[in-house]
Amino acid sequence: MSKSTPGVRYAEVYRETSETRIQVVLDLDGGTRQDVQTGIGFFDHMLKLMAFHGQFDLGISCEGDNEIDDHHSIEDCGIVLGKAFSQALANTVPIVRYASNHTAMDEALSLVAIDVSGRGVLTFNADFKREMLGDMATENIREFFRAFSAHSGITIHIHKIAGDNDHHIAEGIFKGFGRAVHSATRRSDRIGSTSTKGKLD
Repeated sequence: MSKSTPGVRYAEVYRETSETRIQVVLDLDGGTRQDVQTGIGFFDHMLKLMAFHGQFDLGISCEGDNEIDDHHSIEDCGIVLGKAFSQALANTVPIVRYASNHTAMDEALSLVAIDVSGRGVLTFNADFKREMLGDMATENIREFFRAFSAHSGITIHIHKIAGDNDHHIAEGIFKGFGRAVHSATRRSDRIGSTSTKGKLD
């Protein structure tokens, strides 16, 4: 199917800087393919879980300056993926817009709520005891969602409700975010705008 076919919610975004070179391919109505290679193993794992539970096809290729650290690659992946979501949703029919869920991962429990509002705002309340999960700095989990929110125009609230194991906490957040994105981007039967203002943003 061509990405130019009416109704196809698809985007390809490429971004290159002196720090990273990133290609993202996104199909919001796929759900069977997750091909993610960022050079950061734990981050790849989280993005694949997010796409699987979000039921969208996701391809990410990132070449970054990971010899310095993982910050640039993770933040820039958030930027490019956010732009891809914005493009894929640009001319879509009305969508549900709002979604929230609690996601359990063993002893960990997260709350994720989103509004596809056109205004990217992040509220992130999740603390981690470890500085690193594999080769990913836990502080960069927030940086990914901050960059994604700013460039997608999606308002995101993420809260850790419970949890002792940092891997489980992170996994619950990414899974919950994927689930929320799936629910919020479903096509709606509403006639007209999903905002009383007549437009989003």
